[in-house]
Amino acid sequence: MAAVRLGANKYGKAENRIVRIVRDTARHEIVDLNVTSQLRGAALEDSYLTGDNSLVIATDTQKNTAFAFAKEHGIPSPEEFLLKLGAHFVDGYEWIDGGLWQAEQYEWERITVDGRPHDHSFVRSGRATRLAAVQRVGGKVHVTGGVKDLVVLKSTGSEFSGFHRDRYTTLAEASDRIMATSVTGRWRFLPEAVEAGIDYNGLYADVLDVLLATFASVHSLALQQTLFAMGEAAIDARPELAEVRFAMPNKHHFTVDLSPFGLDNPNEVFIAADRPYGLIEGTVIREGVDAAPDAWLDLPGFV
Repeated sequence: MAAVRLGANKYGKAENRIVRIVRDTARHEIVDLNVTSQLRGAALEDSYLTGDNSLVIATDTQKNTAFAFAKEHGIPSPEEFLLKLGAHFVDGYEWIDGGLWQAEQYEWERITVDGRPHDHSFVRSGRATRLAAVQRVGGKVHVTGGVKDLVVLKSTGSEFSGFHRDRYTTLAEASDRIMATSVTGRWRFLPEAVEAGIDYNGLYADVLDVLLATFASVHSLALQQTLFAMGEAAIDARPELAEVRFAMPNKHHFTVDLSPFGLDNPNEVFIAADRPYGLIEGTVIREGVDAAPDAWLDLPGFV
C-alpha cells in the first residue's frame, strides 16, 4: 500500500437548528440559529487511524450541549453563544486543542394586528442571514461576524467602462447600468475588542446600515470600487473591526432588444441573467492590525 499520513481534520455535529423562545414576560422573544460545532485535537488521531474512540466527544454530545446551553445561558448574540460553546469544549477537555463553531441566524419580526405588534406571533423576515463564527487555534480565540444573501440593486448610479479590450472582448461599455449583487461579508473583530466585550447585536445592525447606505450612495465605476468603499465605511464606523472580507457576484441585467417590435428601450426593460456571472472578492484591512489567518481556517467559501 502507498505510504500515507493523516492530514488536517476536525469533526462535529453540523446544522443544529436551535430555536430559543424567551418567555420571561407575556411579550415573547425569538432567536433562531443554525449551529455547527466541530472539534480538533492531536489526541483524536487514533479515532481515524485505529478506530479508538476513547477520547471522542460524540457528535451527538456536541449537539446536546448546544441545546442545553441555549437553555442554561440563553443566546444574547450568536457570537457570545459560540464563545461559550468553544470555551466549554476547549477548557473542559484537555485533549481538545481547538475547534470551529459557526452559526447562521434567521430573523423574525412581529406580526402586526390592528396596528400593534403581536406579543407572541412572528413572520420570517428575509432580508439577509446573519453569520457568526468562533475559531480556537493554537490557544488563541478569533471571532468573526457577517452576513450573506444580502441582495441589493441600484437602477442607476453605476457604470463600467475603460476596461482593457482584446480580440475576444465583445462587452460594450456602459455609462448607466443596473448594478445588483448578493453580498456575502464577514468581518473579524479585534482580539482586544472581544476581550473588552462587544455589543454584537448593535454592531451587526450598524454594519448592515453602513453597507447598505454606502452601496446606495457611492457612484460606482466598478463593483470592485463599491466593495472597497463598503468595507472602508464599515471599518471607519466601528473601531472593533480589524478587517472585512466580501464576495459579491455581479447579478447581470441586460437591456432587451425591443427593436424587432418597433419599440425603443431606454434602459427600462432588462433580462436578469443568473449565470455565468462576474464574481468579485476582496478584503479591506484596517491599517496597522496584525494578520490573523487562523481566524479564517476552514471557514466555508463565500460562494
